[in-house]
Amino acid sequence: MHSSQRKKLESLKQEIKRRVEKAKQDFTSLHSADWSEQVTERENEEVLEALINEGEEELAQIAQALGRMDEGNYGICASCSEPINPERLQALPYTSLCIRCASEKS
Repeated sequence: MHSSQRKKLESLKQEIKRRVEKAKQDFTSLHSADWSEQVTERENEEVLEALINEGEEELAQIAQALGRMDEGNYGICASCSEPINPERLQALPYTSLCIRCASEKS
């Protein structure tokens, strides 16, 4: 099971890296000379910045999940040490918490 999850995580990692790089390129693009267009561009920059931050957080979580695989504790809840439901891992392969512990932390 872990080999398919590793492939899924690696694929997800590449997809997110591409998305973050694209957002960074868009973020650094030149601004319009028109003041009203600059206002819209600044709003777009806020959205891009949020996407970049979210992507970088996901990449960190993926790196941690890959580390847990290497250590042999992938699929074990970091909070209660119980196995994480395989369906949860399919939906969110980089999770470190079982659904119960994740719900308690929300």
